[in-house]
Amino acid sequence: MIDQEIRARLRKLGNKRRAAISQRFFKTGPGEYGEGDCFLGITVPALRKLATEYQSIALTEVTQLLRSTIHEERLLALLILIRSFSKGDERAKAKIYTLYLRNTPYINNWDLVDTSAEHIVGNFLMDKDKKPLYDLARSSDLWERRIAIMATFHCIKGGQFTETLKIARMLLSDEEDLIHKAVGWMLREVGKRHLQAEEPFLKAHYQKMPRTMLRYAIERFPEAKRQRYLKGKV
Repeated sequence: MIDQEIRARLRKLGNKRRAAISQRFFKTGPGEYGEGDCFLGITVPALRKLATEYQSIALTEVTQLLRSTIHEERLLALLILIRSFSKGDERAKAKIYTLYLRNTPYINNWDLVDTSAEHIVGNFLMDKDKKPLYDLARSSDLWERRIAIMATFHCIKGGQFTETLKIARMLLSDEEDLIHKAVGWMLREVGKRHLQAEEPFLKAHYQKMPRTMLRYAIERFPEAKRQRYLKGKV
């Protein structure tokens, strides 16, 4: 089976020292957001190279990789799905999008979400009903909520900011720091392209916005203006 061949190659690429660093960096300890995740210690460029080599494997085999307990196998699966999605027709894209949403329990760390959400979920929904994004934003699962806001990065790059701002509003009171960072990041990306879209949102909500979210959102502002927001004097 191809997936067994891939797994054997991944283990040869593994590095114990790098794996140990990743275990700490991605917070895999008890009670942490990545609790129990396992790493082989493989660089992202090496995984991207493998994704190119195996981009034509069957979706059933990609799914097996995506459901692995090994972080790099899940990331490789997502990189393959992104390549397949970009080259597929509308039917193929729909299958990959559906597969993705059926397997969100395995897309369970910030790098997995950030690598894939905009390219699959955001891309697929760009010219369609955005209801699935709002359903994800209402999820009790941290990673599904992060998928919701990160998927809007594709809309932002296409000059559409409505979904980002609506979902950001939904997530204003979220308790998770990883959501605060993602929302702030996407607001900053809106502002980089169209400050007149970001600022009314900030002025309406900055005083109740989590501090991390606000800091990310205003990171590119001139220092004097940034300080006014931080001190509540806008």
